[in-house]
Order: sequence, then structure tokens, then C-alpha cells
Amino acid sequence: MWAFRDQVGQYYRKHLQDLFDNDWYSSRNVVGQADIIVLKYSINDKASFQDVKDNYVPMIKRILNQWTIPVIVAAVGARQNEDGPPCSCPLCTSDKGSYVPSCEGLQLSKEIGATYLELHSLNDFYVGKYFGGVLEYFIIQSLKQKSSQKDKKKKRSSRLHVAPPPRLTEPVKLPCLKIEDSRYHCDLLGLFYSSQCADVAFCCKGGQEVARAHRVVLCTVSQVFMFLFGVANACELDDSSGRSTLDLFVTDPKDIKLAPNQDLHYNRHPIRVIIRDSLLCASYPEILKFIYTGADLWEELESTLCKKLTNAEQAKHVLEIVKCLVPCNDKMLCSSPVTTRRSNAKRLPESHCCTLSLFFKSLVLADVVFKIQGTVVHAHRAVLVARCEVMAAMFNGNYAETKACLVPIHGVSKETFLSFLEYLYTDACCTASILQAMALFICAEMYQVPRLQQICESYIVTQLQSMPSRELTSTNLSIVNLLKKAKFHNAIRLSTWLLHFIASNYLIFSQKVEFQELSEEEQAFVENHRWPSSVYLQELTEYRHHMHSRRSRCSLMPWISERARHILNTENPT
Repeated sequence: MWAFRDQVGQYYRKHLQDLFDNDWYSSRNVVGQADIIVLKYSINDKASFQDVKDNYVPMIKRILNQWTIPVIVAAVGARQNEDGPPCSCPLCTSDKGSYVPSCEGLQLSKEIGATYLELHSLNDFYVGKYFGGVLEYFIIQSLKQKSSQKDKKKKRSSRLHVAPPPRLTEPVKLPCLKIEDSRYHCDLLGLFYSSQCADVAFCCKGGQEVARAHRVVLCTVSQVFMFLFGVANACELDDSSGRSTLDLFVTDPKDIKLAPNQDLHYNRHPIRVIIRDSLLCASYPEILKFIYTGADLWEELESTLCKKLTNAEQAKHVLEIVKCLVPCNDKMLCSSPVTTRRSNAKRLPESHCCTLSLFFKSLVLADVVFKIQGTVVHAHRAVLVARCEVMAAMFNGNYAETKACLVPIHGVSKETFLSFLEYLYTDACCTASILQAMALFICAEMYQVPRLQQICESYIVTQLQSMPSRELTSTNLSIVNLLKKAKFHNAIRLSTWLLHFIASNYLIFSQKVEFQELSEEEQAFVENHRWPSSVYLQELTEYRHHMHSRRSRCSLMPWISERARHILNTENPT
């Protein structure tokens, strides 16, 4: 029984009996380095076969559990009369118990996954013809396996010494463009306090004026006012409480000129409305304030009326009228502790009762017409004055538009101006594209509406950030042109953001023709904030050159050439 190792083309063998006489750990390490293991027994000596099977095969199995080593089972000796009929003489019959049949050798080979060979003798002829070819095959396979393992170890060790690639830092975070809180109800409350463009005057029974208001706001809040001012037909009011509330107000029919089919007429003298209920008349300014600021301040109104009207029953009577006048949520009308009341009073009112979208582009109650691109757009002075300072100055100063009902608009498209009016009425806008948002931004800058400018900026920023790189590369939208418009219209936040956006996508924009249209100052800003930076690109180029040069040098080629020459010299000796 031998273990063979290959060193520089020579075969060495070591008797395993001497090897396995040592302790298991020592023999395990030595056998684990072997290229091949051969188990030999004599065909005519069954005791040697049994010794191999009982003593050495279990050890070989333990070794094969940890290493993959080829094993050959070699049966040496000549079999007598194996192919012919069995001999029945006493001598041959007694020899049957001493030789090892082929089936037992094959069974032993299957148990350990070995190759089974039978050699007549261990001379040069049989060893070279049968045993040598198999042995050479296994040795070559073992060498290939060990060389591949060594190559893997070399690659792992070489990877540890390879210089790491340059680290790409995160791009600079783009500036955040915030939108200020809505002033929708604050603007309407300011309109109530200023009484600009007021077209309704509430009076007591004696004719003394109590407060002024605006029909477009009142009709938005309550159906009672819609029936009162002729916007809706009073016969459609089925609610008995609503009819009783409507009876508390009296108007002069001659002052009502609201029919949609009549010509537009701006009346500078407000309509007089008489309040029949004295308690309601005494507390009507507070009720109007509640109407203009939203139905979310019910508890504040309740507290104010309880202080102003000494009798609790009187306050309750007025509050019941307000409930019929202004439809409110039941949760808003229920009583609550003082702490909750104060916290609700500090909260901004929600647009529960006052959304003017009902009268957007409506002829009803309209008192001004804008002529733009050959078409007319109806509007309401009260809304324009409350929401836009430029409009307030235009309709209350010494300008031609102050008394005129037809106002021409120049320099703005119809779609852009309608979006602008939509924001004034609803405190929201919807743009279809970045270019339309930019046009609306210019219109908002023209009429000095800063929050609408911020909304347009936020829309432009959001749309640009959502563009994938492929779309950003192929788009016809000129970011540089947007930058120029933003700077021309004093949009400092947007222009700064666009510069950062160009710098963050430097590899895309630097390939476009429009990039050359940037000023020297803008190009310097982009170069200083570009991503990826020029330093990183230089380091990346050097790293790629270094890796390419390493791959071009193959350290295995000299070893392969020398090994091939050695094999050729061994097979073809001169």
C-alpha cells in the first residue's frame, strides 16, 4: 500500500503502514498532501485483503471526508482457472478459501469510490501498461486541482494589495425651496376690515350702518345670502329654518342688479340690507368676522357673543341664527373646555366655509372684465383686491382701471392669466409643464404675488428632479434659458438652485451647446460645485490605467512555458 506524490516529474512512495503507525493527526496532515493513494493486496492472500478492508479502509474514508484524493485498489496476482470450469480436486477446493474473488475487490472499490485494477505481477510491463496510465491520469488531475487552488489563493492575496478605487462622494444637496404658509383667510379678513370694494351695507332698523361686506364672499358661505341677493331662486329654499333666517333681512329690489343676462355694471354704492333682529344686528360685525375667517373659530365667536350680550339666552338665540345662516360641522359647534378653545382659536382657520372657486370665471356678481388675446374673462374686484396688492392699487387709486369695467391685459397669455386668477380664487394652481409654470411665475412676479412665485418654483424644481438622466440628456428644454429668465425676474432662489442642478449633472450639461451660453461667473460657480469633481475624474483615470497595466502583465505565462517544455522533454527524451 503506497501513497504517491509528484515533485518535479519524479514519483515518490511511502509505505502507509509506517505512516499510519503514527498518531491520527500527524498521518492525516501527511496523507492530505498526497496526490494519489493506492491500496494493494494479493489475490491469493485473503488475509492481506481482509487486513486492508478492516484496518486501512476506515482511515481512508476519514481522510476522504476532508480531502479529495484519487484512490486506486490494486489486486496483484494470477488467478488460476478463473475463466474455465472450476476444478474439483481436493487441492484446488482447499485453495478457494484463500484467494480473493474479483467481486469482493469491486465491492471494496465502490465503498470508497476508488478505481479497481488487477495486475498479474508488479513487473515493469504490467505496471507500465495498466497501472501507469491510470496513475498518470490521476496525478495530472490532482496537479490541475492543486494549481487552481494556488491560483485562487494568489488572486485573493493579490486583491489585498491592489489599490482601492477612488471614492466618489455624494453630490451636494440641492437647496430646499420652501413655500410660505397660506394667507388665504388672512387676506379675506383684511378685505373685511378695509371694506375696499364693499358692495353690501348692513343697517339696523333705524337706518344706521352696522357693517359692510362683499356679496361674493357672503354667497360663497351661505345659501341664505344667495337667495337674498337673487343669485338663487328663493322658492328653492325648502328648509323652514332657512326661510325664517331669510326673513330677518330686507333689501331694496331696485338695488339688486345681478341677473346674468344683464349688462355688466360696476356700482360704487353698496346695496343696503336691513337687519330686522336687534340682537343679531348688535353682534353682526363679530358674525361677519367669523364668516370671513372660516367656520373653524366657532368657539371664539361663542365666547365673544357671551361677553357682548349680557343675557345667556340672548347669546344662545343669536348663535342659533348663525347656525342656520352658516352651515358648520357638528364637531365645530359643540362646546369644549377653555384650553381647547384657546388652542383652536390660535389655529389657522380651514377653508370650510369660504372657497371662492364657485365664482371663478363666472358672470354672476362679476363687476370687472379682463380682455386678453381677443377673449374676455369675468372677475370680481373684491377677490382681486384682497389677494393681490397690485390689483388693489389698480382698482382703488387714480388709474383708468378704477372706474372702468373692461380692463385690457398685455404681455401674458390667456392660459397663464387664467391660472393666475385661479390661484387668487382658490389659493391653488395646476400647471401642465415647466414652461407654463415659468410663465405663471413671471405673471406672479408682475403682479407681486410671492407665494404663487414660490409654488411655481417648487413645481419647476420637483419636475426637474424627477427627470431621469436619459430624459434630461434628450430633452429640448433649455435649463440655461430657464436660468436666464429666473435671473431677469429676480428669482434668486430659483436661479441659485438651477446653477446647483447644472453642477450636479455636469457630465450631461457640459456636452450641450447651451452650456457655453453661461456667463464666466456662472461657469466658475458650476466648475467649483460640479459633480463628479475634476479631482475624482483624474483619480479614476489613473486607477483605470493602473488596473489595465496590471492585467496586461501575466505572471503565469513563464511558469506555463517552463512546465510545457519539461513535459515535452519527459515524453520525448533524446
